[in-house]
Amino acid sequence: MLTGKVFKYGANVDTDAIIPARYLNVSEPPELAKHCMEDIDIDFVNEVKHGDIIVASTNFGCGSSREHAPIAIKAAGVSAVVAASFARIFFRNAINIGLPLLESPDTVIHTEAGDTLQIELQSGIIKNVTKGLTFQSKPYPPFMTQIISSGGLVEYTKQKLTESVS
Repeated sequence: MLTGKVFKYGANVDTDAIIPARYLNVSEPPELAKHCMEDIDIDFVNEVKHGDIIVASTNFGCGSSREHAPIAIKAAGVSAVVAASFARIFFRNAINIGLPLLESPDTVIHTEAGDTLQIELQSGIIKNVTKGLTFQSKPYPPFMTQIISSGGLVEYTKQKLTESVS
């Protein structure tokens, strides 16, 4: 179960807003985290706590297909992103690094910044603890849940290779 405070954003938050292009020469996750969302929410990096959740409207992660964006979000401590929709390449990049994304337009409509959400990835249930509301997102298939819980595709593959050798 993931539990965290909500940071809420609007539609079309692109990868340049998530991690500005001027930091693309940086590859270390902790350094990327220091600049996450800084051009649209200067206080984000100072206020985000481990486990917090981003909620956004439509087309989150649009723009360039850089992996830096989901890496910066995850390294900042965000446990999940809930949006009405995601850019497909961003979605795939996020799963590949173990950052869960959930599509739930109803959650977006009925959630405000500062609310507390609880998310059960296997069932797709999202609870707004602050407002006492429950929403259903599409649950992940078991293999994607395993990729996320392993910490991403690389770690998942390492585990599978180790299992096959044993």
